[in-house]
Amino acid sequence: MTASTNAGETGKNAEQQPELKRVLGPKLLLLFIIGDILGTGIYALTGQVAGEVGGAAWLPFLIAFTVATLTAFSYLELVTKYPEAAGAALYVHKAFGIHFVTFIVLFTVMCSGITSATTASRAFAVNMLTAFSGDTPDATNPALYAVAIGFLLLVMFINFRGVAEGVGTNVVLTLVELSGLLLVLFIGYWFIVGGNAEHWDAVVAFESPDDKTAFVAVTAATSLAFFALVGFEDSVNMAEECKEPTRIFPKVMLSGLGITALVYVLIAICAVAIVPVGVLAESETPLVDVVQAAAPDFPMSDLLPWISMFAVANTALINMMMASRLLYGMAKRGVLPKVLSYVHPGRRTPFAAVLFTTVIALLLLTYVSSDPNSSVVGLLGGTTALLLLAVFTVVNVSVLVLRRDKVEHKHFRTSTPVAVVGAITCGYLTLPFTGRDPEQYVIAGWLLLLGVVLWALTYWWHKRSGGHAVSYDEVPPHQMK
Repeated sequence: MTASTNAGETGKNAEQQPELKRVLGPKLLLLFIIGDILGTGIYALTGQVAGEVGGAAWLPFLIAFTVATLTAFSYLELVTKYPEAAGAALYVHKAFGIHFVTFIVLFTVMCSGITSATTASRAFAVNMLTAFSGDTPDATNPALYAVAIGFLLLVMFINFRGVAEGVGTNVVLTLVELSGLLLVLFIGYWFIVGGNAEHWDAVVAFESPDDKTAFVAVTAATSLAFFALVGFEDSVNMAEECKEPTRIFPKVMLSGLGITALVYVLIAICAVAIVPVGVLAESETPLVDVVQAAAPDFPMSDLLPWISMFAVANTALINMMMASRLLYGMAKRGVLPKVLSYVHPGRRTPFAAVLFTTVIALLLLTYVSSDPNSSVVGLLGGTTALLLLAVFTVVNVSVLVLRRDKVEHKHFRTSTPVAVVGAITCGYLTLPFTGRDPEQYVIAGWLLLLGVVLWALTYWWHKRSGGHAVSYDEVPPHQMK
């Protein structure tokens, strides 16, 4: 089979497949980004960040926001230049044209979404049982596993129904979780303005653990805070379901990042001003402690599990939507088996990709649930950030490589120094010197090894069938050999 024949068949198959439905306007896209970022992280990470740097817990969130924004500029140039589903994997493929590299990036991003969603499913189960019983369930309670499975299946159903239903659900969940955070801010700052904040001086106090220098403590805390701010990159995988993506993406993505960063910084300041840092660092529910200290009679301990349920449900839904669209986009280009690009003719959703990502999430949930003593949220959350930081490094490099690939339409353009600094900062945050838990590298290593095995199987299948692993019409001219 010749390259031209393979390209022709790819075009023919693309014509036979229905296109994804464009339903996302600026408002829905903004809520999608805000809802993705304001997920489980804000409800748990504030105390952990304070434990690393003391009262200056707002600083790592601010640094993480700056690093995320540098990378967001690179994403904006690429998504407005190539407004298609697949995100980082598509950009790397266009930049380097190497099937193995494209596949690993694809698999890494997909794993980050699935690990995040799986973690959220476990957190949803904990909060649901807590909300109904009033007590936190034991980690060995089999009901946790059952509820988490049911939750993932529900997310799959919503995802299959369509992006309109998925984003509509996202709007409701985003408004609920945002309302909960605004409630914490209102009560906290009312308490502070009243002159009752006994720990206000701690807001500018820096304290690091004895075994870490100040620099290592800040970078370790920034790595934690970065997990709370990732999520904006999920939106680029929804490009084919956006109305006028080239026009609306820059303003909406930067607005979403700015709003969420402001909320995170304000909550961090509020928390350390009201509750002692030592208490925050040891608490699994730091925001409950803040409200109970500022308004002891307010039933936050009863209300928060319900709010948290909505927050983690939103995280899971958005990440599973992202992962399925990512697989669909690359399967449509021959990087993955074509069966994963199947679009349901009635719902016009990537049915095969939705099913495949759900199966992986269920297997991962089964694996992490087998050891009740493991820190599931901490390890998977840190691993998610590690994987995405590695991808962000490559994306910042790709945007520079793709400057030679010209397109006819106008698009956003980031400056070269911004992309370079973005690559350096993201790359540094992946290194062990940042104080990252070594176990995160072990988990990431096993996931990437699985990716290599799947790549080998995919490559063998293409060779066996006499086709090409990557369609030549998708490789930019400067990469043609």
